[in-house]
Amino acid sequence: MEMTLRPIGATGLQVTPICVGTSPLSNMPGLYGYEVAAEAATATITKALDGPINFLDTSNNYGAGRAETLIGEVLRRRGGVPSGFVLATKVDADAATGEFDGERVRRSVEESLSRLGVDHVELMYLHDPEAHLTFDQAMADDGPVAALAELRDQGILGHVGVAMGELDMLGQFVRTGVFEVALNHNRYTLLDRGAESLIEEACERGIAFVNAAPYGGGILAKGPEAQPKYAYRQASDAVLQAVRGMQEVCSRHDVPLQAAALQFSLRDPRIASTVVGVSDPSRIDETLAFASADIPEDVWSELASLAPTANLWGAVV
Repeated sequence: MEMTLRPIGATGLQVTPICVGTSPLSNMPGLYGYEVAAEAATATITKALDGPINFLDTSNNYGAGRAETLIGEVLRRRGGVPSGFVLATKVDADAATGEFDGERVRRSVEESLSRLGVDHVELMYLHDPEAHLTFDQAMADDGPVAALAELRDQGILGHVGVAMGELDMLGQFVRTGVFEVALNHNRYTLLDRGAESLIEEACERGIAFVNAAPYGGGILAKGPEAQPKYAYRQASDAVLQAVRGMQEVCSRHDVPLQAAALQFSLRDPRIASTVVGVSDPSRIDETLAFASADIPEDVWSELASLAPTANLWGAVV
């Protein structure tokens, strides 16, 4: 697959259809089941910056700031963010107190800028507000959304987005007119089409949709025997059965399941970019190979027939 640039909504930014996700580089074995050494992480970041992908996603709280710190080390060695490269990060609630008001947003941005060694970030997301706030609290005059908008007006942030898993609240944020990008994870995959209506609404409003976790946290990459969780939770019997069926279809057509899971997102023109978490440099090459794999058209109809029904989509996460 050619890395033809796609617009991120009305931001003016152009990005590759694949975005390198750095959550695995933050060394969270409790979440991912493996550790990532600092040397491997910096080598992965370096390879990501060398292209052909021009979009990298991180967050203030990935590994208590470890991911941003390692990215910053590489950027300093290279003299800053490469021209044409889009670096996105996220504001997070205070890890100790759960505080997520406007003041916390300003501190989170300061922390990220310091770790990354930059004075400006092109794209900053509000991250997982549903874990700490109601929608009304998020939209209060002294809340996180107002603070993000103010920092954008000041030029410290280029553009603002919202990144979260819960669809109903994400839809509320999309309708505010404040956000330019909506990022959702695990709700538009081979297994779960729950984000379908939200994608449509975002596109109608000129808001970019970024799709994260096309492998559902690993089950669509490693298979249900190696990774029986979907979206970091134990998968239901219906999901496990669906993945086994999808494995059989892909095996019969000599198609890697990972390629089908990734291309399900990449082939949708409504999706500006798909975030794929990587844990070492070889995973970037592997991801590019999966993106380019030849998949017969018949495979897509077979896979669609195996997906859990719509009434189960909300139950898989």
